[in-house]
Amino acid sequence: MNREFIKAIEQLEKEKEISKDVLIEAIESALVSAYKKNYGTSQNVRVNIDRETGDIDVFMKKDVVEEVWEDLIEISLEDALEIDPRYKIGDAIEYQVTPKDFGRIAAQTAKQVVVQRIREAERGMIFDDYINRQGEIITGQIHRISNDTIFVNIGKTEGILAATEQVP
Repeated sequence: MNREFIKAIEQLEKEKEISKDVLIEAIESALVSAYKKNYGTSQNVRVNIDRETGDIDVFMKKDVVEEVWEDLIEISLEDALEIDPRYKIGDAIEYQVTPKDFGRIAAQTAKQVVVQRIREAERGMIFDDYINRQGEIITGQIHRISNDTIFVNIGKTEGILAATEQVP
């Protein structure tokens, strides 16, 4: 990724009024899902996005054990000592495993998750705005009428008036 990626996130932050950190965390979790889907499901990975440059790094974590039962999540003490002689049983080793073609794969897989997280954040913000106004009388414009239900535009969202909540 690059600086244009960070600029796009900052633009989304302004347009949708969702903090940059929330967007980046959503993208990171989507990239973890993308990595697990494309490179194995039981791997213990973490994705880090540099907030200044937009660079993406994928890190895998393995536990140091005497005898390896699961290659994807464990590493033997002997192999760990070759990396660093200070490791001991019970330690966790984290090393970078970012694949060369990860950007393309990640973009395809993560897009849907990111869009979903943005929608959830928008809904949460709208809910927070209106939960404090419960019991108040607010004004809006009738957007459409379907059977006995009236849909009212009340700013950032649409309100629904069922027939039982309407004055005849």
